[in-house]
Amino acid sequence: MRYALRVDANQTEVISALEAAGAKVLVIGQPVDLLVGLPDGKKFAFFEIKDGSKPPSARKKTKVQEKFFAMFPGYPICLVDSPECALRHLRILQT
Repeated sequence: MRYALRVDANQTEVISALEAAGAKVLVIGQPVDLLVGLPDGKKFAFFEIKDGSKPPSARKKTKVQEKFFAMFPGYPICLVDSPECALRHLRILQT
């Protein structure tokens, strides 16, 4: 039996900020929340959104996410907790 994926409360705001900055965003849900096409059209990154209003203990990566992050060291996988954080990551990735 499949269960509905939980969506972080700030996901809509993060997606809106990324799209306003020119990124293409696809919600993939698992193992991370988003596949983000950078505005230059030549790079992709994965974004995992955590709800920044929750305590740190509630923002931990799942076991599946831990495994995914470990499988791809050095690849652009961003852990973000706000629209501002997502935009900072986007700017860094564009350099």
